[in-house]
Amino acid sequence: MPMIDEYLRAMLEKKGSDLHISINHPAKIRVHGDLEPLTNYLLDADLMEKILHEICPEFRWQKYLKEHDLDFAHEIAGLARFRTNYLYNYNGMAAVFRQIPSKILTLEQLKLPSVLIDICNFRSGLVLVTGPTGSGKSTTLAAMVDYINTHHTKHIITIEDPIEFVHHNNNCVLVHREVGIHSSSFGKALRGAMKSDPDIVLIGEMRDLETIRLALTCASSGMLVFGTLHTNNAPKTIDRVIDAFPADEQSQIRTMLAECLQGVVSQLLCRTADGKGRVACHEVLLWTEGLPNTIREGKISNIRTIIESNKGVGMCSMDGNLKIMMERGTITGTEAYMKASDKKNFVQFLEDVPVE
Repeated sequence: MPMIDEYLRAMLEKKGSDLHISINHPAKIRVHGDLEPLTNYLLDADLMEKILHEICPEFRWQKYLKEHDLDFAHEIAGLARFRTNYLYNYNGMAAVFRQIPSKILTLEQLKLPSVLIDICNFRSGLVLVTGPTGSGKSTTLAAMVDYINTHHTKHIITIEDPIEFVHHNNNCVLVHREVGIHSSSFGKALRGAMKSDPDIVLIGEMRDLETIRLALTCASSGMLVFGTLHTNNAPKTIDRVIDAFPADEQSQIRTMLAECLQGVVSQLLCRTADGKGRVACHEVLLWTEGLPNTIREGKISNIRTIIESNKGVGMCSMDGNLKIMMERGTITGTEAYMKASDKKNFVQFLEDVPVE
């Protein structure tokens, strides 16, 4: 058994989600959002190299030594898969392993907003699932693809780096493509997908200008495109897409985005009030008659009004949901304050604030 598997098994036993290993430091794991030591001994350079090299194919290892960064998936057969990132830091080699649940949970099991089912039934356009690293975007998208795979007959192409959740054909035909193995870049994989008669394209990460541009092109040409961005709410997501382009192109991009954007689902993970887990909080923006003009005219501040005015069709704001979760006792006032966009509305709920 590879040495790293011993660490990963120990992490899973402790209900951890991420394993961090670095030279001159003990291995640490993330449990319910916090890092804690897994071992009490320091990893030296020789042991680190042995641990990392042992599970890495030689062609990938040579790439890591050259570029000092590498992403791939590692699997412990019958137990779990892990999204793996090799990197270099001040001390030398290091790595982070994130658990990919072996079982794809349904939308109901994850207790996701029911409006996500409506989104799964869309026929075309762009849907962005956003949130910071580790907020569960991939898990949410996997549940949505699983729903489509169960209830529709579609051709779905996923483009990821690396492949995380592996779906088996049910009612749909699913094609998983991994950047670095099946294609040299997200851009080339997307160009190939456009020629492959897809109904749905899932882009693991819209990380560069070319990928964003091609995603908009695919969505505008009749495909349903799911993509992810590292933004915390709907207005910031729209700004992020537009700001990725040079100033002289932004007017055209606003028009494209206005025509094809069908929804933004933003997700944050919050620590539960009992401290024993984390729970997802969502903001949902859907297409409505006023949204295209708002985007086209650059009046992004009006999106908050659109969300608040359309709660009846499933839209919801992040701060609104944080307040609901706080009032139900699911999360604390301090947690709501820390995750809120408009913090002044939550100052009064902070715990341990001295009274003047």
